Amino acid sequence: MTATLLKQASPPPVGMADRRRRARRRGRIIAIAFVFPALLLLGALVVYPVLFSVGRSFFDASGTRFVGGDNYSAMFRDPATIKAIRNTTIWVVVAPALLTALGLILAVLVEKVRWATAFKLLLFMPMAVSFLAAGIIFRLAYDEDPDKGVLNAAVVSVHDAFKGTSSYPTARARDGQGLTKGADGSYRTTAAASPGHAVDLGLVGVLADDLPGDARPAYPAAVRKAAPDELRGVVYLDFTRGGGGEQGKVDRQESGLPGIEVEAVRDGKTVASATTAADGSFRFGGLDPGSYALTLPASNFAPPYDGISWLGPALVTPAIIGAYLWIWTGFAMVLIGAGLASLPRDALEAARMDGANEWQVFRRITVPLLGPVLTVVFVTLVINVMKVFDLVYIIAPGPVQEDATVLATQMWLVSFGGGNDQGLGSALGVLLLLLVIPAMVFNVRRFRGSQR
Repeated sequence: MTATLLKQASPPPVGMADRRRRARRRGRIIAIAFVFPALLLLGALVVYPVLFSVGRSFFDASGTRFVGGDNYSAMFRDPATIKAIRNTTIWVVVAPALLTALGLILAVLVEKVRWATAFKLLLFMPMAVSFLAAGIIFRLAYDEDPDKGVLNAAVVSVHDAFKGTSSYPTARARDGQGLTKGADGSYRTTAAASPGHAVDLGLVGVLADDLPGDARPAYPAAVRKAAPDELRGVVYLDFTRGGGGEQGKVDRQESGLPGIEVEAVRDGKTVASATTAADGSFRFGGLDPGSYALTLPASNFAPPYDGISWLGPALVTPAIIGAYLWIWTGFAMVLIGAGLASLPRDALEAARMDGANEWQVFRRITVPLLGPVLTVVFVTLVINVMKVFDLVYIIAPGPVQEDATVLATQMWLVSFGGGNDQGLGSALGVLLLLLVIPAMVFNVRRFRGSQR
């Protein structure tokens, strides 16, 4: 009887299903406890600002008057916003495609390099540089002054190596000294000259320290007589260091100007040309009798080539995209290289054994197998370029800032950079969010598909 009562009073045995249910409940509580701080930060830093911006976009600049969709309609009527949308489209179309292509090519080539790890590290190092520092670096690299901007220094060096440059860009003739300046920058003698005579052509505006090292005094050449069948003369610097001398006359201390091209012109046609020697002398022999005009072509006085205006209105956006490529190429290469390392090598080797060359293996096997990885890299870069701000704001100079603006910089300029219209700025932020969401959703689905 006692045993029976004790048996009835004892709790029923806990089943296996109950234990599993309790364990799952405990696991959920623990998971929520660990995830809650992250959810709290996500709500405070992402969800709340997004909801606040959406609500703020329906109010005016002061935030007190409800204007409905006026900010959205004004946004598409603003020429600066239209230009920002156009530039953002250029970024989305050009930058991710170039980066993905460069990353793919480099990832394939690096596999065949002996020091592959060091090469990858070298290309990935720009990722460690902040956009602020990278923007400053490229702002200096794109400087129009060849003495500061490394790109223009290289361009000017190549240009001068093939086309040369004038030795006397600052030279000019004195007024009333026998030379008149043409509309194209050339100089022409006012008096006619004929064979058997010598002509002295004086120029000023050249610093004595800027004279070529082989320049010699012009006086000996100036006193030399011309033969009956030749027309000769001297081009000299009509300036005596320390003062003194006579204008329009070759003094003993005055230097010749070597390397100047002189042309003999008759009836509007150039019949002969010569280049001045170290003492500035020139001569034309075998001329027919008659009168000639002497011309110093404008090429003698052409200003030096200053390179390319990288940060001008026409090239500022491609220039900034170039800086972006420098930073992110290593990222694309490393991700694609990781996908390349996981490819089945037997498929590649089988194709080579069947007679396929390297280009066919790359185009028909490597690229199709890397399709999922290339898509993830491309979409990730699309999301990134839609938000680009630092490089555009830092590299583009103030006068061309509007020509380089994208949605992110336009949103900041409208809200805080002088516009002080946070209603319109919030509308721009909502537009940017709507453009980014499809790419984010696509990327998340790709990640989930690859996990399955």
